[in-house]
Amino acid sequence: MNNSINNKDITENNKKVGKKLKKEIKLETISKEENENIKDNVKGKVKIPKHWLQTYNEIKEYRKNNEAPVDTQGCERLANENLPPKQYRYQVLISLMLSSQTKDQITAAAIRNLQKKGLSVENILKMSEKDIDKCIEKVGFHNRKTIYIKKTTEILHEKYDDDIPDNIQELVKLPGVGKKMGYLTLQVAWNKNMGIGVDVHVHRISERLGWIEKSKNPEIARSNLESWLPNTYWKEINPLLVGFGQICCLPVNPKCSQCPVTNCPSRRKNIKK
Repeated sequence: MNNSINNKDITENNKKVGKKLKKEIKLETISKEENENIKDNVKGKVKIPKHWLQTYNEIKEYRKNNEAPVDTQGCERLANENLPPKQYRYQVLISLMLSSQTKDQITAAAIRNLQKKGLSVENILKMSEKDIDKCIEKVGFHNRKTIYIKKTTEILHEKYDDDIPDNIQELVKLPGVGKKMGYLTLQVAWNKNMGIGVDVHVHRISERLGWIEKSKNPEIARSNLESWLPNTYWKEINPLLVGFGQICCLPVNPKCSQCPVTNCPSRRKNIKK
């Protein structure tokens, strides 16, 4: 990357960065192209959070030194990369379908059970729903997910030659696949960075940091984040914040005393309490 800019400068007519910022930002800087995109957002009156890049770097530095379950058992890591491309992509999709409302460790165990049976379109078509359900019985809503997996696999066989769609419009038409799963699938399986995968951790932490307005709708949260966050960060932000939410910024009783974020409004409130 070429230049770095302070988010404060962005909101104050995009002044050039000074030497002080270079000491503050250790891990990431903003490229010239990203700076132009942010300028466009400012003109369009999109609210750019103050100190977001410093905060991002502080979380990134913390995550570098503190491992979370998502780092080793996250759904994007469960597919076998040594398989033929179509089967690998299929395993990515199934991993994400199982991950909804389920801890990473449980999702990982379920995928391993399916992989022992040969997790492919061909083999899942041969398996009964009862056998599939037995492999995934510990994941959340396993009965419903069993039906989704079976129906989705049939569609992939009939319509996509045993592959998965390479666009969000077709992915979200599959049973049990929402936009969060769709965007993550595109990033991992197809290396296409088309949107942010907003799950409960990304949603919760973004609100706590003051990056987005409070909303119960993850699609509104995604749209708000994408309106100002440069798209080079879209793929990384999900595992970064998911891990941070698993080990520090917990849903209940967040560990604010251990939090690395300097400018978190929620942290100040919690410590006062």
